[in-house]
Formats: sequence, structure tokens, C-alpha cells
Amino acid sequence: MLSVGAVLGLFHWLLYRRLAVATGLNLACRRIAGGILVALWACAVTAVGAGNVYSPRPIRPVVWIGEVWTAVLFYLALGLIVIGLMLAVARLTKYSGRRVLLQVSSAGLVVAALGTVAYGVMEADRLRVVETDLTLAGLPQSFDGLRVAVVADIHVGAARGAEFSQRVVDLVNEQQPDVIVLPGDLLDGSVEFVGPDIDPIAGLRAKYGKFVVAGNHEGYVNRPDNWLDYYESLGMTTLRNSHQPLTIGDATIDIAGVYDFAADDPSPDVQAALGGQDAGRFTILLAHQPLQGADASERGVDLQLSGHTHGGQMWPLMYPVKWINGTVSGVSHVGEMPMYTTRGIGAWGPPVRVGAPPEISIVTLRTK
Repeated sequence: MLSVGAVLGLFHWLLYRRLAVATGLNLACRRIAGGILVALWACAVTAVGAGNVYSPRPIRPVVWIGEVWTAVLFYLALGLIVIGLMLAVARLTKYSGRRVLLQVSSAGLVVAALGTVAYGVMEADRLRVVETDLTLAGLPQSFDGLRVAVVADIHVGAARGAEFSQRVVDLVNEQQPDVIVLPGDLLDGSVEFVGPDIDPIAGLRAKYGKFVVAGNHEGYVNRPDNWLDYYESLGMTTLRNSHQPLTIGDATIDIAGVYDFAADDPSPDVQAALGGQDAGRFTILLAHQPLQGADASERGVDLQLSGHTHGGQMWPLMYPVKWINGTVSGVSHVGEMPMYTTRGIGAWGPPVRVGAPPEISIVTLRTK
């Protein structure tokens, strides 16, 4: 935390020099700006350890402010790069109004960053359902019309707590899904400090079962199995490089699941997850990261359900996110295998979404 605090402190000092001093604010305004930046720096530093080294619940409003402020910092940083380029061009062309340009562009940047993040906070809080039909070769006829709720990336524990989890549970249950799958990253933090924040998922209701795998965040503080054990205590069926049969009528499919793509304790293993299957059985794989799709496709998985990308969460991050993962949201294909990637319902870090609305995905399976 000390190193992060120092880096944040340096950036806040640079902001002060750039937005308060360089623009020519008077002494009184500089003092006010400096005081505000110090207070926001303190909130941001407080948010760094929330859920990991202490419980955020007693100070969640402070953590929330700190997390939201980091989103403002992100847009301020982007804007300062643009303004720097503008000023460089003005200097090269010997434009005489550079000071006015600096003042006007800096004021506009602050308003734009605050406005963008205010919109993003409201967008992230506007939970919604997205419905998608998937027509799948090999799906048994008795599974035609099966409604699967894909609930990923809840990310409670720091800026958000059990109240947010309960809102998610209520919205999922309103859809009356046949199956609920949770492809990881349900929380941010340790079992000790944020376990109660995810407890409401015990109230999820589905006709044929509730299945969960670990994402990368389940392994940041504890081992992934610590969280999977906790999820089991809440009534979830955990998939740990394993599969479970699901039977409707006279047909059976397998719901398989693997550890996170980047995990090494234990590592993801699609081959182990499919071990012991009946030959030719239709298989749905839960894998937190879309990057698992290459291995799944090679091993004959019929459908992969993933999360992780958040749809990019905050513009313009969806562009590098898509480049890294090969997809950002919705239906895609890896070889012959269809893959569905949900944008997820929560948010990592700042509870802010810009250009990537949160979603609970209801995927209806159709027989080809």
C-alpha cells in the first residue's frame, strides 16, 4: 500500500501543478484545489486495501469515493495527454494564445472527466437483462428452450456489498431461469473480510441447478478452492476441472468447468474436466476467461460460457480488451465452437461503466 500511495501522491501533485498552478489560479483557489486533492488521495489510498487487508464495510462510503475518483483520474490522464499534444502543436506553430488555450482546455477537461464518470456511475447502477438465443448443433431435443442465466463478475467486497448482491439475486430470480451459471469473479477480497458480501447468492433459484467456477479474483488473496468451498456452503455446485451431468427427459448433457486461465494453484485443465464423459455427449464449459476457448474448441466442447472482459467497462478500454481476449462480449466462435461472453453485472475497481453496460445474460439454447 505504501508504494501505491506514493505513486498516487505523485500523480495528485502533478495534477495540482498542472490544473491549479499552470493555469494561473489565485492563491485561495489553489489552496482549495490542493485540499480537495489531498482528501481524494486519502480516499483512493484507503480503497487500495479494502477487502484484502481489512473489512471495507465500516468505511464503504470512503472506499466508494476512492474507487470512483480513480475513474476520474483515468479520464483526467487521457485528457492531459490530448491537451499536451495540442499545446505542443500550438508551440510549434507559435500560436500566441497558448495560455488561454491551456486554461480553457483544462477547465473543459475537468468538467468532461467528472461528467463522464457521473454518467458511468449511473450506468453501472442500472442493472439489466440481455436475452440471446443460441442455436446449437448436437443439442438434444429435450434441452430445446433451456434458459441459462449467465451471472459473472459481480465483484462485490470493496465499493459494493451485500445490498448489491441481493439486487443481482432478485433480478436473476425474476427471470425464472432453468439453470444458473456463475463464471467467476464474484468478489474482490478475502473470504475473511468480504465473504458476507456475496452471501445473498444462496437465494438464487433455478430448476436444474446452480454452477460456479473460480475466476482470477478468487485467487488474488485466498486460493481459489477457499472461495469455491465458501460457494458450496451457499448451495452452489462448484466445478473444479470437473463436470456434472444434467438430465432432462431421456437425454443428458454435461456442465463442465475449469479453474481460471491464468491460475497455477491449481491450473485449469480442460482434459481433466471432460474426463470420464460418455462419448459424444453435448458439453457446456464454464471458463472465466474467453482465452480458454482455444483449448476447449480443440477438445470438442460444444459451447463455452465466459465473463472476465466486462465489455471493456470504461471507454476506450474495450479496444485493447478485445485485442487481448479475441472478443469483448456476445457470441463469437473459436474454430467450430460457439462461445458466449457476458459483460458481467458488476465492475472491478470503480463502480463505473462507460460504453459497456452491466448485464445478466439469459441465453436460451435452441436445437439445430
